[in-house]
Amino acid sequence: MGERIGIIGGGIVGVALARALAQRGHAVTVLEKESRLAQHQTGRNSGVVHAGLYYAPGSLKATLCAAGRVSIREFCEEKRLPYREVGKLVVAVDESELPALAEIERRSLANGVPDLVRIDDTSGLHEIEPHVAGVAAVHSPHTAAVDYAAITEAMAQDVRAAGGEIRLGHEVTCIRREQGRVRVVTPVSADVFDRLVVCAGLQSDVVARLVGADPSPKILPFRGEYWQLAPERGELVNGMIYPVPDPRFPFLGVHFTRGVYDDVHVGPNAVPALAREGYNWLQISVKDTWESLRWPGAWPLAKQHWRMGADEISSSLIKPLWYRKAKRFVPQLKMSDLTHKTAAGVRAQAWGRRGELLDDFAVDQVGPVTVLRNAPSPAATSSLAIAEYVIAHYLSAASG
Repeated sequence: MGERIGIIGGGIVGVALARALAQRGHAVTVLEKESRLAQHQTGRNSGVVHAGLYYAPGSLKATLCAAGRVSIREFCEEKRLPYREVGKLVVAVDESELPALAEIERRSLANGVPDLVRIDDTSGLHEIEPHVAGVAAVHSPHTAAVDYAAITEAMAQDVRAAGGEIRLGHEVTCIRREQGRVRVVTPVSADVFDRLVVCAGLQSDVVARLVGADPSPKILPFRGEYWQLAPERGELVNGMIYPVPDPRFPFLGVHFTRGVYDDVHVGPNAVPALAREGYNWLQISVKDTWESLRWPGAWPLAKQHWRMGADEISSSLIKPLWYRKAKRFVPQLKMSDLTHKTAAGVRAQAWGRRGELLDDFAVDQVGPVTVLRNAPSPAATSSLAIAEYVIAHYLSAASG
């Protein structure tokens, strides 16, 4: 007889975990505060299935991305969901970026990125991306594009088929431990579970406080905005064109991404959101902003990254600055080619008391409650592998 397990959060990680547990015979209930699944990070990202180019070898990110990429591809094949290997070109625009590109190549090879190719001449770059500018690149031909919201819904169907329950519009307001079990209360329900797993994304630290977990790490919301490339100019980009990431900063920088439905986005940037779910500058939560400002890590973080922050905010508000960043990679790009901003996403970036940004996956265990404290990119790629990892390392009695 399986355990009764509650899962807070209806993003792809929570639903993937619910699926794995339900298929093992456990009575699973997913509690999601929104009216549909995948409404936040899962349904508002760039749709990339990462191959593992960037992550420190041996890290959880690297390990789970490699396993997750294979699992997501197989899941899409099984469910007949779109999966397009459009490929990714990470481009060094000038020679100053060559050392960082070499580090990306080293990490990629250590992480077993399939069929990675180093390119050191312009003609080689133009065979893959005819309009790109640069002196060298690495090419990951199996980096793919998918629809993560559709994948989440297909996983949810598997949860229900295995006897699990998914409750939408159930925002958790109270969690109490009672004699080794967990009582979870929403405005419309109260349930007692043998185990509880928190996969709450942007709200993970809020729910962690309900559990009595350490307040650190806290979630700092970063909004990523995208410009749409005019459809008639789509020939400027064959697949994905990425910059060489600056190791001083936690974000990749503006890039070109061809999506699974053939649209091309230019972005994202990374600006502090003024609300946990602040998808534009007009969505403001005084409470969320004040909590971020009074966190002990706020000023150390601001002191370290204020220049980057000012640059990102400026380009968010002033289109020519954004255009200038994108044009470095595709010189034939015109400002009129960036037609409008599309739906933005907000990244749940975990940060500690000293201002440090957490880079890897992080999980806490508080009695019968497991809390995913940090699940950054490539969490969507890794979702099925994260589910297996959590079960093996934190829910071993539920492994079945």
